[in-house]
Amino acid sequence: MIKKSFTLICILFFFNGFSQKLIEKNLDSDMLETKRNIKIYLPKGYEEEDGKNYPLAIVFDSEYLFDTYVGNSILFAAKDKAPKQIVVGISMDKTRKKDTYFNTKNGSLTGSNIAFYQFVRDEVLFYMESNYRTSPFISLIGEGTSANLISHYLKESVPFINSYICINPTFSDFIGQQLQSYNLKKFLKEDNTFYLYTNNSSSFSVKKQTKIGELQAGLSSLKLKNFNIINDTITTKSSVSAISEAIPRALNEIFEIYSAISKEEFDKNIKDLPPFDAISYLENKYLEIEFLFGSNLGIRERDIYAVEKIIIEKENGDQLREFGKMILKLFPSSPLGDYYIGRYYESGKQPEKALKYYKIGYGKMDPSDPNSDAFYENILRLSK
Repeated sequence: MIKKSFTLICILFFFNGFSQKLIEKNLDSDMLETKRNIKIYLPKGYEEEDGKNYPLAIVFDSEYLFDTYVGNSILFAAKDKAPKQIVVGISMDKTRKKDTYFNTKNGSLTGSNIAFYQFVRDEVLFYMESNYRTSPFISLIGEGTSANLISHYLKESVPFINSYICINPTFSDFIGQQLQSYNLKKFLKEDNTFYLYTNNSSSFSVKKQTKIGELQAGLSSLKLKNFNIINDTITTKSSVSAISEAIPRALNEIFEIYSAISKEEFDKNIKDLPPFDAISYLENKYLEIEFLFGSNLGIRERDIYAVEKIIIEKENGDQLREFGKMILKLFPSSPLGDYYIGRYYESGKQPEKALKYYKIGYGKMDPSDPNSDAFYENILRLSK
C-alpha cells in the first residue's frame, strides 16, 4: 500500500502544472461524419527543441486513461527510463459502445467500429504527424473493448504501430483465430521493433481470466525476434487498480532499450561478449534509440563505464581505439572517446599519438569538471 501511494504521489508531483502544455481540438472527421474532441499533451521543452522528434502515444478512452498515461510518461522521462512522448487522447465517453463494441456472434468489427478504426489510422495519425514532430515510434493504448479494437491493428499488411497496449482487455471469443489470421510472422520482414502488452488480473471473472490465460499461453509460443510479447498478470481486487498498475508495467517493458544498461541487461547480453561485439552492442543500442524514439542522447557515461572493463581486460586492450572511435561517433563532444584512443596508443608505446588525443580530450572539458585534473595528469606524464 505504501509503495502504491508513493508511486501515485510521484506521478501527481510530475503531473502538477502539465495542463499548461495541453491542447484541445475538435477534429473534423470524414470517417465519423462528425467532429471528435482530442486532447494533445506536448512534453516540456517541445517548443525549444526544434530539431527533436518524439514518440507518439494515442490513448483511447481519454476520459479516464489520458491523465494516467501522461502522468506516467512524465515520471518515466524524468527518471530517464523512457523518452519524452507526445500523447493524444481521443474522447469516447458517450460513443464508446458505438466505437468499440464488436459483434459478439463472430467477433468481427461493426460498421461503426470500422469507421472509428479508420478515424484513428487515417485522420488522427495523419493530423498528428502533419502538425507535430513525431518519431516513427507509435503506441496505441486502450482498455476493455478498446483493447480488443487495438488488437485488430495487428492485421495491417504493413505494420505502422510499434506498441499495442491492451489493458484489462475484453477480447472476443474468437481472438485466437483472429490473431492467427493476421500472420504475425510478417513483422519479421520489418526493420523495426514491436510490442504487444496484455494483462490478466485476479479482479476478472473466472471465465475472463481463463480466456486471457489461454491467449497469453498461445502468444508465449511465438518466437519472433522483433515482436515482443509481454504477458502480464496483476494481482488486485479492483479492475481500476489494475489499470493504474498496467500502464507503468507496460512502459517499463516497452522502453527497456531506452534505459541505461542495468545489471540484468549487462549480465544477460554483454558480460560474455568479446570486446568488438560489446562495442557493437553499445553502438547499436544508441542507434536504435535514435531511430525509434528520435532521441539523440549521445551516449550515457555510465553505459561507457559498463563495458569499459571488457574492452580493457580482454584481448590485451586491442579494441580500445575502436571503443574510442565508437564513442566519438555517437558523442563527439565527450572527452572519453579521445581518452580511450590515447590509452590505446600509450599502451602500444606511441606516446606522441597518445599525447595528441589526451590534449584533444582535455580541450573538451570544463575546467570545473572534477575529472579534469586527473585527465590533465595523462598529459603531464607523457610530456615528461
